[in-house]
Amino acid sequence: MSTTHTDVPASLPHPVPAAEYQACPVTDVMRLLGDKWTLLLITLLGRRPYRFNELHRAVDGISQRMLTRTLRSLEVDGLVEREVFPTVPPSVEYRLSPLGVSLLEPVSALAAWAVGHHAEITRARGSTEN
Repeated sequence: MSTTHTDVPASLPHPVPAAEYQACPVTDVMRLLGDKWTLLLITLLGRRPYRFNELHRAVDGISQRMLTRTLRSLEVDGLVEREVFPTVPPSVEYRLSPLGVSLLEPVSALAAWAVGHHAEITRARGSTEN
């Protein structure tokens, strides 16, 4: 293991116990980020707060139900804050919480890695599709 990644264990048990994998904080966060809409919503909310309908218009293809479910999930996980304004009808604004803001840097690093290696991954996929 590289000395620059000192927080990553040098070895994993073999086989990796299923319960240990399921309870792993990294597995939990990757499961959260791996759904279809979460990273996009975190990225948008990282720019500025959005009202619900404004956010719905900003994400082509997401249903109101899925947007609601994803935002609620992010709120439960402490990544998004929801503020209700006393208007008629009530309006709601979403913003990243401090915890959500702290996720922007590692997500940006992952995005930079993905963009930088996309051609290699595409080539590798092409060489295995025979």
